[in-house]
Order: sequence, then C-alpha cells, then structure tokens
Amino acid sequence: MRPMITPCRFRPLSVLRRSLLPLLLLPLLGAAGCITEEPEEFEATALVRTGDTAPDFTVELLDGGTATLSALRGEVVLLTFFSTWCPTCREQMALMQEGIVDRFAGRPFRFLPISRAEERETVAAFCHETGIAFPVGLDPDGTVYGLYATRYVPRNLIIDPAGRVLLAAGEFTGDESVAQLARRIAEALDGMQ
Repeated sequence: MRPMITPCRFRPLSVLRRSLLPLLLLPLLGAAGCITEEPEEFEATALVRTGDTAPDFTVELLDGGTATLSALRGEVVLLTFFSTWCPTCREQMALMQEGIVDRFAGRPFRFLPISRAEERETVAAFCHETGIAFPVGLDPDGTVYGLYATRYVPRNLIIDPAGRVLLAAGEFTGDESVAQLARRIAEALDGMQ
C-alpha cells in the first residue's frame, strides 16, 4: 500500500509576511534598538539624561508644518521617539491620544512624537492605519534622534517649560507607563502655577 501524500496548501506571501516574518524578525528588533530587557543597556545609549537641557531642533511634521523645540518653551513637552516597525512603539502610540493628548488638552502641554529614521510615506501609512490624528514629526535621517540617543525606541522625555529634561525613560508597559507619563506631566504642569 502506498503512503498517502497530503498536498500542501498554497499560502500567499502576504499571509506568510503577517504570520511568520514578524516571528523571524523579533530577535533582530532587539539588535536594531526596539526592545531591551536591560535598563543599563538602555541608559548607556542615552546622550541626554534627567536634568540636562534638551538639545534644540526643528522637525518637519507629517502635515507639512514644522516644530522647533525652543519655540515650545513655556510649555511642558513630551518628546517621544518611535519607529513604526517596533511593536512596543506601536502599542504606545495607540494609547497616546486618550491617555495623554486628550487628557492635557487646553493646558500648556505639547506631545511631540518623532519617527526615527523613516520615510514620510511609511509614517503616513502607519498614522492612517492606526488612526493617529495628532501631529507627528519626521526625522528621516535620524539626525534629531542622534542628539538624544544612539539606540533604542521608544524613548520618552518630559521637558519642563525652561527646556530641562524632567524624565528620560524607555521602558513601556502599556497603560501603566501611560499613567506614569501622565502623572509626571501633571506634576510639571502643576509646578508651573
């Protein structure tokens, strides 16, 4: 009797990309700077730390405008560097509208997320796909990111109205991290009064 051979079902490349490719790339994400389990490693890549004056920069925004950090003096700023391919960044960005932007609307606060080393089209597609409506900065060559760190995203910095860094953090654990950022932003805003 001949063994029965079951034919393989054809799986389109798009299905493979969605299911297998992320699993195969996961180890590389850590090497590329998305995920780190070692806080010392993250800290060693920081060029700007709590207490430092935040380096000034100007970025083009996805909507065509620009944002200059020094022009935001007098406001509390949450500066977030992210990458669209980073799973942790994607999770964080999805929580920011309600958890941060809406919460501090009408107060002297600005959320300034900047995409690290990605083209406009990639960032635009990400924002469309995820429903992001807040302004997003573009840093296609990584120059602005290079003022703040050498590696790892997401990277969040809370900057006070005088331009000093109040918090520099990279670990993101979902709602808990958003709540921690919100507490620190509220403290900085309360300190302005």
